[in-house]
Amino acid sequence: MRFNFTSHTAAVTTTAAPAASTASGYNKEKSAQPLKRPPTIEEDPDSLDSVISNPHSYPITIVPNRPASFYGISTNGKAFQRQPSCRSRNFRPGSMRRVRRRAVFKNGDCNVVQKHLQRRRVRFLQDMYTTMVDWQWRWTLLAFALSFILSWLFFALIWWLIMYTHGDLEELHLPHNQEDSGWAPCVSAIDGFTSCFLFSIETQHTIGYGVRTTSPECPEAIFMMCFQSIFGVMSSAFMAGIVFAKMTRAKQRAQTLLFSKHAVICQRDGCLSLMFRVGDMRKSHIIGAGVRAQLIRTRSTKEGEVMTQHFTELQIGTDESGSDLFFIWPMVIEHRIDESSPLYNMNATDMLQDKFEIVVILEGTVESTGQSTQARSSYINTEILWGHRFDPVVLYNKDLQAYEIDYARFNETTQVDTPLCSARELNEIYKIQEGFRTPETTFTMRQLSSNNHSDQAS
Repeated sequence: MRFNFTSHTAAVTTTAAPAASTASGYNKEKSAQPLKRPPTIEEDPDSLDSVISNPHSYPITIVPNRPASFYGISTNGKAFQRQPSCRSRNFRPGSMRRVRRRAVFKNGDCNVVQKHLQRRRVRFLQDMYTTMVDWQWRWTLLAFALSFILSWLFFALIWWLIMYTHGDLEELHLPHNQEDSGWAPCVSAIDGFTSCFLFSIETQHTIGYGVRTTSPECPEAIFMMCFQSIFGVMSSAFMAGIVFAKMTRAKQRAQTLLFSKHAVICQRDGCLSLMFRVGDMRKSHIIGAGVRAQLIRTRSTKEGEVMTQHFTELQIGTDESGSDLFFIWPMVIEHRIDESSPLYNMNATDMLQDKFEIVVILEGTVESTGQSTQARSSYINTEILWGHRFDPVVLYNKDLQAYEIDYARFNETTQVDTPLCSARELNEIYKIQEGFRTPETTFTMRQLSSNNHSDQAS
């Protein structure tokens, strides 16, 4: 504890001096002074006034050369306000989170950005239907509304031109003067562009209010009425098909297909295995479900070529049924790390230091719609837990007399004893422990054993 006395004010600050130095200073001060009666401490020993009134109750270090603001008190006796800092309090040197490169995000979106496609934009227009289905919803709905509004305005302008060229918009030929002049218009009850716009809407959507009708006086009006009716049916079918395709596409069904947050590595039947869990939240099942996994890592060829995105297929399955799933509840997918696995030479340390990504893909047919769907996710090296095992989530409920799935424990794992060595080193240890013998050694041992039995018999 350090105090600073300036004129009539005192400032206190906590120092980080070791306890030993404080004690030594106290012993020197005590030895320099004669033996006195212990000082009297007030009822509130933690108050500043009690310490000042009893200077011998605690060692005091006077530092007169430092300003009061150094100890958090301004010269007027008020609390000193610290200047706001732009540096985060949580910042620590070396604590910046490293962004890992990944090809597929956890939600299944691909981390791919295309560039230099300006000269090939016309190819997207050749497949306009797919382009509009891939649009975001706001652009699709905007195109849906504009397709109707612009077509109404376009055909309204054509109707206005037909009326204008025929002379139906002259003052003597307007609807309220047609009885007196005996004029036969192309379309009845047309007196301007607004009425042409309303007639365009009625014709395109076959509303037919019964006021505006086409007469046989103008063949061009009859042709335009037929053409707009056909165009209205085609445009409505096209836009309705786009909206329906966006609502029923396979990407939406994949939102209810779950992948575990982490993958785990533990032992199964004495062999290291990489495992992850998949699940389906809906009651309608995925027919013909299949799972695939691919490893993405950097690989160098014998010729020195560096392949930064090299794909390797991983052999996976569930229990003993292979990669084809009877997908009625969450299942743990296993990749056995054996001699054919690219992870065969990786131990726990290599798993943390190496840079790779495991992309997992679940495919199948939606039972309710009959459409194919695909769900994707990925695991980088920091998302693989070594020495963990998934907790069971499927239990039989005797009260309901049905299997119950607890999705609250879908990502739960339990730490288990697992060797930190690689699968190759683990197999070598097992061979040493079990007294591994080659076929030649086994034949020699059998021959020696038969010779010993023959000698004993003789």
